Amino acid sequence: MNEELEQLIQEIKSLLPWLLAAGIVVAGYHGVRKYMADKRAAAAEAVSNAYTTEELEDAAAKFKGSKAEGVLKLRLAKSYFDSANYDSALEIYESLEGKAPDGFADVPVVGKAQCLEALGKYADAAAAFDAFAEANPKSFLVLTAKLGSARCVAQGGDRAKAIETLEALKATLEDDLDKSRVESTIELVKRYEKRAERSLFEAADAAQKQLEAEAAKDTEKKPEAEAPKDDAKAAPEAPAKAE
Repeated sequence: MNEELEQLIQEIKSLLPWLLAAGIVVAGYHGVRKYMADKRAAAAEAVSNAYTTEELEDAAAKFKGSKAEGVLKLRLAKSYFDSANYDSALEIYESLEGKAPDGFADVPVVGKAQCLEALGKYADAAAAFDAFAEANPKSFLVLTAKLGSARCVAQGGDRAKAIETLEALKATLEDDLDKSRVESTIELVKRYEKRAERSLFEAADAAQKQLEAEAAKDTEKKPEAEAPKDDAKAAPEAPAKAE
């Protein structure tokens, strides 16, 4: 019995390094899984809680390569666009074309077109909007693209054509909200007036002339000073004394 026990002890001793190694591997596997789970949770929290441009920039850099990176970049691009940093927004949208997260494939395409419009590249923007609308007739952004194309046509100089296109588009819609969006764009296009490009010197000269004209009008409106009125009545002359 003692010999069998001794043999068992020896076998356990010989297996102990392998058991320890296996334990380390298992512990390492669970450690990696926990690390990845924690990282995913932190990335999800960043997607939900990052709001300012600086916060989004930090989060996009911190979680680069993660599944959350694409969503963070889309939010960062919108933040750039909203702050009129159109070049930076355009760069992100272009980098995400064909690489956007699931469910967001259309966003960088339309976002790119909107950036081109904001940068004054109306022909390129209209072409991008039209290409997207034609290729994605069932996309949730198809109306956004069609409205963008009409705006670009108007800003390119053909306001009448833009209004005609929008009226035709409105006639094809059934949803009241969609019709309202088209009507708002029609009113926007009707008010749009293309401004001629001017140099800084021309703009400054025009501003100076406007100030001078307003000053002249103020001078004309100012009433002339009236002579002060003497409300005091003249005292009656004293009667002459009898001699």
